[in-house]
Amino acid sequence: AYLLGSCDAQDSIRGQCRSDCLCVHTLWQQVATLEFPGDEPVLVFTLLVFPLHHKECIKPVKIEKTETGTGARIKIQDDGSYVQLREGREHKLQKVEISLSDCLACSGCITSAESGREHKLQKVEISLSVCLACSGCITSAESVLISGREHKLQKVEISLSDCLACSGCITSAESVLITQQSHEEVIKTDQSGSAKLLVVSLSIQPVLSLAERYDLTVDRALQKLSGYFKKLGADLVLDMNIADDLSLLENQREFIERYRAAQEGDGKHLPMLASSCPGWVCYAEKTHGAAVLPHISSAKSPQQVMGSLVKYYLAEQRGISSERVYHVTLMPCYDKKLEASREDFFNSQLGARDVDCVITAIELEQLLRQEGVDLSLVDSAPLDYPWGPAGENELFGHRGSGSGGYADHIFTFAAKELFGDSVDQLQYKSLRNPDFREVSLERDGKPVLKFAIANGFRNIQNLVQKLKRGKCPYDYVEVMACPSGCLNGGAQVRPLDGVHSRELTTRLEAAYSSLPQRAPEDNPTLERLYSRWLAGPHSDKSRAMLHTTYHAVEKMNTAITIKW
Repeated sequence: AYLLGSCDAQDSIRGQCRSDCLCVHTLWQQVATLEFPGDEPVLVFTLLVFPLHHKECIKPVKIEKTETGTGARIKIQDDGSYVQLREGREHKLQKVEISLSDCLACSGCITSAESGREHKLQKVEISLSVCLACSGCITSAESVLISGREHKLQKVEISLSDCLACSGCITSAESVLITQQSHEEVIKTDQSGSAKLLVVSLSIQPVLSLAERYDLTVDRALQKLSGYFKKLGADLVLDMNIADDLSLLENQREFIERYRAAQEGDGKHLPMLASSCPGWVCYAEKTHGAAVLPHISSAKSPQQVMGSLVKYYLAEQRGISSERVYHVTLMPCYDKKLEASREDFFNSQLGARDVDCVITAIELEQLLRQEGVDLSLVDSAPLDYPWGPAGENELFGHRGSGSGGYADHIFTFAAKELFGDSVDQLQYKSLRNPDFREVSLERDGKPVLKFAIANGFRNIQNLVQKLKRGKCPYDYVEVMACPSGCLNGGAQVRPLDGVHSRELTTRLEAAYSSLPQRAPEDNPTLERLYSRWLAGPHSDKSRAMLHTTYHAVEKMNTAITIKW
């Protein structure tokens, strides 16, 4: 047995271990590859003392004596299927069964089960209902039974309704079948005629990513994308400015309410944490539950606000029932597919989801490449604007981060609303890394407002641990799962050869900052929506359309999960 300590969270989160690390990430890999003499099976137990992560991820593993070689070769066929070649002696291996209920998300827990002779492959079924989602558990080279001859590998089918979705396990290049979340579904829906209105909503981050890829200005990229989607059958192609502004306004109001309640003695729900990143929200639900969820803003993300606008307001204006509207969004990360699949955003009475299908930037770029289409040569078409006069249809960005500028907008609004201070420019101070930075407003040398931006899971882990210990000094934190935020989302177009990912992200940040800026409260369309559709900003309808709830996932109570 090994007694393992924890390494520094900055190095160990999501498997980013140092070469000399002696924590569970590296030692478990050593334990898993040990060879034991004798004919009797050996039970290997790993006892964890892991105070920083609080994850007892290693289960007792019964190791049967087998004769195996190392290494395997994967070949990709013309149709995109995977074929594995394996040479070696014939032996039968047991199927590997593991529980992912409280997985730490290492990169090596689900490995290949191998065989030296040809046999029928078994479908691998894994429960992801409470998985933390690492970057290596479900890949084309893993979780399969391997034969000694060339054969076609079966696809792995998984449910997206409650998976966290990291940046590596669910990609179009891997053997994962994602149903109802692909461009094929859009085409099928259009051809079947089941939808009376097909609407595509474009988020600004993937638009910038595709504009950079095809050397287009942002305006031209929007028009080209509009033309392409309308060629596929879309009736309306919209930008998401209005949803971004509504989400920002609701976050601002909620923060002011929480802050004033804290000043009156109810400070248990500060700091307020951003809610627009579904990867972060799912992680909080499945890992930290009630300790963190009350701090997360109840405001919906822009994608789901857009879902409410399209499926309820727009459908009502067009005289169409919500289930006859098919809504597609173009987003920067795979997590948005999972967000759209949440039961909270499904109307059981109408049988309709707020967002029916999510397509990512990298998926669209791959589709264009497969079709031999250059986006810069596609016929342009104007964006639609069904919310008001056409003159209001101008693309705007927001000051602050490329993830929507939540920290900047809420800080600026709160400084004015609570203290009468007009803040023109925020000066952030980077802490341990550029993805964790803070800003404060001081009165008489003491901070009266203190905000932070935390991008990436290693910074999120540190933030959560401070929060649990009651030592989090912030009033608000903009939290995003991806390093550098949404502009560097896991499903953005990859950099071309010779271009570093950091360089590409810097270009996208510059493009985002160059957009004309407008405060959300200056959007003339929002006042009409609040008065005519939502019956005011604090109405029950406004709460139903623009806010949501979160649910702690109950963990399995097994002996190995008990904190002795």
